[in-house]
Amino acid sequence: MSHASAPLGPTPGYLVWRLSNKWRTAVDQALAPLDLTHAQYVLLASLSGMERGGRQPSQRELADHTGLEPLYVSKLARALESAGLVGRSRDTEDTRVVRLALTERGRAAVRPAIDAVQVLLDQLLTPLGGLDSARTEEFGRTLVALLDTPLGGTAEGR
Repeated sequence: MSHASAPLGPTPGYLVWRLSNKWRTAVDQALAPLDLTHAQYVLLASLSGMERGGRQPSQRELADHTGLEPLYVSKLARALESAGLVGRSRDTEDTRVVRLALTERGRAAVRPAIDAVQVLLDQLLTPLGGLDSARTEEFGRTLVALLDTPLGGTAEGR
């Protein structure tokens, strides 16, 4: 690409990076009074949603669901277990598999966190017409398409 055809304004990649940083900062600020980090929230909220769907996911399934590295999910799960928010147990059929479940304390902790992040999401999406607007739905589909686009080597090629 020649310099003559380079965009004059911010590139889409730069804007995605800025939005990601803005979102992370806002979530961190909202969760600080609840004594949760962003990564802990992602794990707890994802686990809550999966449990509502009738699942007791393995650490690997939760890693796949969240996009976090399996080793990081294992470390987070151990810390959340120590804090009394998550229970970890061996799968009855495959003892190499560790299943995760929210404890009562974990369920009590995740609810206000989900509510706080929901308020932020409503604020973020206001310019698109709110959470239930057609523009927000299209924005969501666009983000999924971008996230599903492989960059660099594929997982199979590694």
